[in-house]
Amino acid sequence: MTIKTYLANNVLYEYKKELNQTRRIARLKRILRQNNQDYVSISSQAKRRQLVEQISKEIIENFLTSETNNPIVLEIKSDLEKEMQKQLVFKYAPSNGEELYILEKTDKDLKPVSREEKNQILQKLWELTIKKVDQTML
Repeated sequence: MTIKTYLANNVLYEYKKELNQTRRIARLKRILRQNNQDYVSISSQAKRRQLVEQISKEIIENFLTSETNNPIVLEIKSDLEKEMQKQLVFKYAPSNGEELYILEKTDKDLKPVSREEKNQILQKLWELTIKKVDQTML
């Protein structure tokens, strides 16, 4: 198998352009850092708290409404149901997928919870999720 010279040259040319562009970006970042000394440094504890909140938000938005077997999500759901003393189902609206519906499981069917109950459930859910994620993170 032979490789044409012009093909090898084209690859080397593109590689050289990429290297130059990367160097240029690195140089610009360095210059910007030197000019902008207004960095806010936060403690590692604050960074951890921020990460815990981000993971908790992700759990609530994505995993809670799915049929997942993730042990952390199942524990959070279980703890929430114990606290609220009812079985709950979380679903997003089929029309727009934006609004979260919280339904209470009864003997016969599912019934939506009131706006006030929904706010209480979401507040409790947030607290439990933050606590659980904080406990499980290293």
